[in-house]
Amino acid sequence: MAFSAACPPRAASGWCKTAVAKGATASLRSRSRSRVKRRFRLRRQSDFQAAIGGKRIYTGRALVAFAVPREADESRVGVTVSRNVKGSVNRNRARRRIREAARDRLLGPDSPLHGLGIRYDVVLIARPAALEVPFADLEAETEQAAVRLSKLKP
Repeated sequence: MAFSAACPPRAASGWCKTAVAKGATASLRSRSRSRVKRRFRLRRQSDFQAAIGGKRIYTGRALVAFAVPREADESRVGVTVSRNVKGSVNRNRARRRIREAARDRLLGPDSPLHGLGIRYDVVLIARPAALEVPFADLEAETEQAAVRLSKLKP
């Protein structure tokens, strides 16, 4: 019994056309895309508890947002997922979707919070619908939370 590669190596190119066609939809994003940097993230449980103890600023289909003003230079965002989202794979997927929407809509230069002098610690809690709604709707909900936050008086 002999084994052979699905695509024999070519001298001119180092890739297989069938592998590229199959893997194109599952490929990772470019490394040049930025993440939410460490200084913009809530990391300690005490920070999460303080923000959740603050004011609820938005309740939507896919997420709930809480915020508390802070003294430092930048706003920070923390993302957590409701236990109603079953399965670790689904919880992690919901967390990634919410975090990406927050990076664009809460921390980005086009954010309603960008020009304000007030900085906040924001906690976004993902609901089960965060997995089902289109990403554009998720971004719109995050934008609405940012708009409400920009109108708050500390």
